[in-house]
Amino acid sequence: MRGIKAIIPRALPTGVRLVCADNTGAKELEIIAVKGYKGIRRRYPAAGVGDMVVVSVKKGTPEIRKQVHYAVIIRQRKEYRRPDGTRIKFEDNAAVITDAEGKPKGSEIRGAVAREAAERFPKIGSIASIIV
Repeated sequence: MRGIKAIIPRALPTGVRLVCADNTGAKELEIIAVKGYKGIRRRYPAAGVGDMVVVSVKKGTPEIRKQVHYAVIIRQRKEYRRPDGTRIKFEDNAAVITDAEGKPKGSEIRGAVAREAAERFPKIGSIASIIV
């Protein structure tokens, strides 16, 4: 896992529902915790593109529902600025289910993946069809 060059606003606090963009059988995820978040008093832990989160599967196949997994956020609606001056935003908030090391559990990712997430987690970048 490498560092990210862009300054990404952490626009996804705990409790947010995300689209699952892989073929593991999950359809909707809810953020439970943000891995590596240290915290400030009375502030919700929040995540952005390229962050690893702990999620609960809310909708999907019966085998994967009601389970807790790790996931990496690959898209967010809130725009963020890259060092070259471009601003990036996506049409939805999406994540990919992974293991604790960041290796994806699915073999396919639907939709675009942010370059920051693909650089930080190379295994996600290798199975992504589009990197923006």
